[in-house]
Amino acid sequence: MADDTVIDPKTKSKPKLERPKLYKVILLNDDYTPREFVTVVLKAVYRMSEEAGHRVMMTAHRFGSAVVVVCERDIAETKAKEATDLGKEAGFPLMFTTEPEE
Repeated sequence: MADDTVIDPKTKSKPKLERPKLYKVILLNDDYTPREFVTVVLKAVYRMSEEAGHRVMMTAHRFGSAVVVVCERDIAETKAKEATDLGKEAGFPLMFTTEPEE
């Protein structure tokens, strides 16, 4: 008895992976935290140079807020919390927030 069964190879479909949504970490200006301290926090948490940290700090000072970095949500939230906590430990109202990038 001849077996006429034809087996078609299954095509493997790769699931399309979406890129993770990016979030902005935003430094909010306040009138109490010393500029030098803000620059130190930016250098420590976000590994910025002295010049880049100063530039971001001055942007927040002039305009009320400044984008510090754009990255994945969990990283953005972790770094924002770490930087805000450093301000609280030093007794300053330093605030970093996150929001989705558009």
